[in-house]
Amino acid sequence: MLLSIENLYVKYGNIEALHGLSFHVNEGEIVTLIGANGAGKSTTLKSIMRLPPPEAPKVSGGDILFKGQSLLNVEPHDVVSKLHIALVPEGRHIFGNLTVMENLMLATYARKNDPTIGRDLERIFDLFPRLAERRTQRSDTLSGGEQQMLAVGRALMTSCEVLLLDEPSMGLAPLLMYEMFRTLKELNREGLTIIVVEQNARLALQVASRGYVLDTGEIVAQGPSETLLSDPEVKKAYLGG
Repeated sequence: MLLSIENLYVKYGNIEALHGLSFHVNEGEIVTLIGANGAGKSTTLKSIMRLPPPEAPKVSGGDILFKGQSLLNVEPHDVVSKLHIALVPEGRHIFGNLTVMENLMLATYARKNDPTIGRDLERIFDLFPRLAERRTQRSDTLSGGEQQMLAVGRALMTSCEVLLLDEPSMGLAPLLMYEMFRTLKELNREGLTIIVVEQNARLALQVASRGYVLDTGEIVAQGPSETLLSDPEVKKAYLGG
């Protein structure tokens, strides 16, 4: 077991966002978290990254274990640079005043003189040829789809072993959305472990091996993707009938 969230409670002030959340991710899996807005999906990813929003959620119980090590006292920069977990946040949060290349190279800061940086950069351009074409272009002039490619590429340039994605298809045209998920599937075949939060539950479950359904901070259903796709309650609530 690579990552284990055990009985996790997270509060924003007096509001409890996660209520004893427990799930796990094995090495080499794609696992998806689905659920309505406000279910606690983004809070879960931020908790793993140790990146609380301004309200500073308080962990009041449980643990987050990565390779057997608790993450609760790990600094966010160490989660990225030492444990090799990276997040593609909802809304992308690229640096619009920097070029595509500058955004990508900024993600390598902690890698210092790593000789594999050039190889990884070429891999990003292989995955996303549009980024190669626009490498000197300011990022705020890119289309929404191109910005999402850049956000994923930036995360990959940290040399991550685990990739967390928060709503990767948001705002994308259908063709780009399917292209993005095909790329994630390819990365997974190469050994990358992926956790994806996604409103398009059907698409996420078609790509993932397993899924967890969150509702108001709790897991209400879980299992192999095929099982969830055929579950009448899941279909009614999250898959459009």
